[in-house]
Amino acid sequence: MHIVVTTDGSLDPDQTAALVAPHAEGSAVTVLTVIEIPHRLLADLRSVYGEHRGLAVDSDAEYVGISPKTPGVDPDFPGDDAIINQYLANQKDERTGPMAETLQQAGMEVTVEIIDGENAPRIILEYLRANQADLVVLGAKGHGRFEGMIGSTGTKVARHAPCSVLLIRD
Repeated sequence: MHIVVTTDGSLDPDQTAALVAPHAEGSAVTVLTVIEIPHRLLADLRSVYGEHRGLAVDSDAEYVGISPKTPGVDPDFPGDDAIINQYLANQKDERTGPMAETLQQAGMEVTVEIIDGENAPRIILEYLRANQADLVVLGAKGHGRFEGMIGSTGTKVARHAPCSVLLIRD
């Protein structure tokens, strides 16, 4: 059996472990988080910058794809890809660390996955199908920007999941 626990960091690890444990004996458990990064926006910003090389660059280096020789920009600026990779690593630890640790302490073998994209429900559903998940565990509400206005990730995943769903309310 493959159990996927999806979290944005808002699920209570102890409550989740208690609910998952009865299903986890001999199962593979994956803690999954999706980080929504608007890559289209970054591509558009790179394009605009490329078309308008004369743009003034703020001293806080807001523009992406800038040259180290650009006035007002720290010559050690690593570029947007390096900053995004560091952000993803930080978010992985913050969002999944406590959950993975608690599940491991409860005796489960846990792997952690982080995926970046722009549509968390779609990404989670694709992951569940591709990895033949038998059970997905997720929160009824999360930290999403538009929770309650458009429809939560939990609701969308529960409606379309190719496997059983355990929706946790806190």
